[in-house]
Amino acid sequence: MTLDANDWPQGVRRIAAALLAKGHPHAPVQLDNAARTAQQAADALGIVLGQIAKSIIFLRKSDQAAVLVVTSGDRRVDEKKVAALLGPLGRADASFVKVKTGYSIGGVPPLAHATASVTLIDRELFRFEEIWAAAGHPHAVFRLSPADLVLLTGAPLADVVVDLP
Repeated sequence: MTLDANDWPQGVRRIAAALLAKGHPHAPVQLDNAARTAQQAADALGIVLGQIAKSIIFLRKSDQAAVLVVTSGDRRVDEKKVAALLGPLGRADASFVKVKTGYSIGGVPPLAHATASVTLIDRELFRFEEIWAAAGHPHAVFRLSPADLVLLTGAPLADVVVDLP
């Protein structure tokens, strides 16, 4: 169900404005239940887990920057691969994520962060024509294509997931 803009939490309003400003055709939608995990979001939307574009945040040790890796919900980020591209990484706790992105874990979208994040997009997302990403709140998501994700974020594609056996 599409949210009425007057009822949106602040984070969702920020995403909706960013999407509108970039000409994205799909507004955030509200989920009946919180989707703090990729599996919960996929279940709520009736899609496969891989169609969830999950946002994983790391802390880059050299400059304390937030590193955002957007990957398929059915894949796990290989921290060593990300570090090889961007430098040594540390754990990003909930406070760091909130300060750097402006969003709480479980609702971190791939764009419109409080401070610029260094962003990488996992190539695995291109297995799907349609994906869904968090829209600033655990109850909100928005629809897009992997190509839209690249356009909206300006981020490069990378091989950043654990190799499958």
